[in-house]
Amino acid sequence: MKKRSPQSRLLLSLVPAVALLLFAAHQGIQALRPSAPGPLGPSGLASFPPVLPGQALPLAAEQGVPTADVASNPEFPERPSDALRLPHEHLYRVNHLARARTLRDMGDPAGALTECRRALHDAPGDEEALRLLARLGPLVGHPDLAALALSRLGNVLPEDASPLIQQARLLISLSAFPEAVRVGEEALLRAPEEPEVYQVLGLAHLAAGELPRAILRFQQAVHLAPEYGHALNNLGFAWLRANENQKAAEVLARAAALLPHAGHVHNNLGVAYERLGRTDEAQAAYASATRLSPRYVKAHVNVSRMKAVARLGEGPSPFQEEHPVPVSQELER
Repeated sequence: MKKRSPQSRLLLSLVPAVALLLFAAHQGIQALRPSAPGPLGPSGLASFPPVLPGQALPLAAEQGVPTADVASNPEFPERPSDALRLPHEHLYRVNHLARARTLRDMGDPAGALTECRRALHDAPGDEEALRLLARLGPLVGHPDLAALALSRLGNVLPEDASPLIQQARLLISLSAFPEAVRVGEEALLRAPEEPEVYQVLGLAHLAAGELPRAILRFQQAVHLAPEYGHALNNLGFAWLRANENQKAAEVLARAAALLPHAGHVHNNLGVAYERLGRTDEAQAAYASATRLSPRYVKAHVNVSRMKAVARLGEGPSPFQEEHPVPVSQELER
């Protein structure tokens, strides 16, 4: 048997010691691995509680680079009162916007809205997250959050009037009429040739009881878009409120021709004709309204009243007018 040299014998004697050191180092690394995200330490890095050797480690939702402090944007500094942002902590970066899209497609708008707010906590100026939140808010009973999202989107897109138009419509639905007028006027500065700006301003003034201003804004919308049927209907409705029945009949006849399937427009036209004493035309307009909208209660009331007047010779009773075109809450693209 070959005799080993002193150097070989020394190396062989060191092998158990090296193995023991490697095992100890492995156990130390296991002990330092995190089991869950911890609070941020003074240095801005996350601190974690120890995990016992051999303990299973939880999997992160998405593997990736660990996040540092909340992503900052100089345009949108951190504000504790920011209602759009939902604070959260993750060991690994999570795509909350992708989760929001998935939950929306699965029919969970409330969960999607929550994920949108978490996405905005990480990136307060994310355009897609703001647009999605603006669409989801009214669906889950949070039009106020949708209005805030549209306001911020208007800041992100300083030349685009569409977010402000939609914000003004939401503010009208929330009965915040002065604020709706203010936002509409700002949209007007961005898009002075956009008929929808004048339309939404007219709706805000009309809801606030400012009839002359509402009529002026609707007239401006019709001037820019002569075939804008809803603006014509709203102008006719405002003329009815002002008891300018001949003017109302003229523009409502145009609106009915442009919107032949809109029952409320035919009902408004019937009111104008009835006030002018054009009974046959009023009856025809009311009949069209009930045919187009069989569950349209106001039109049925008007038809029944006119029949009673014709049968009994009674004097006219209060008209059942329709409100202006409903305010849309869907983000325009």
